[in-house]
Amino acid sequence: MEVAITKAKARFSELVRAAQNGERVVITKNGEPAAEMVRCTPRKRKGGFDFKKWEETRRRMGIKNAPPEEAAAMLAAIDDPDLSRRVLGLEDD
Repeated sequence: MEVAITKAKARFSELVRAAQNGERVVITKNGEPAAEMVRCTPRKRKGGFDFKKWEETRRRMGIKNAPPEEAAAMLAAIDDPDLSRRVLGLEDD
């Protein structure tokens, strides 16, 4: 489907729906293709920390349990949503 940019503004939601359904939407400016809307593949989110895999690895390597207070501190650090930002040295602007 080709749509002029002036009409695309008014029909944006409809065009997004069409792209989500797999239709190729070309937006034109002065009769020439300027942009294309296509369905994107959603990113798969990996869910958190795999504690079972962690336990299996610890057993395989012969690592003993940490003292309870140390284990609690590690779990608290892993559960921090800003951990990756801190590890990478990224600061909020």
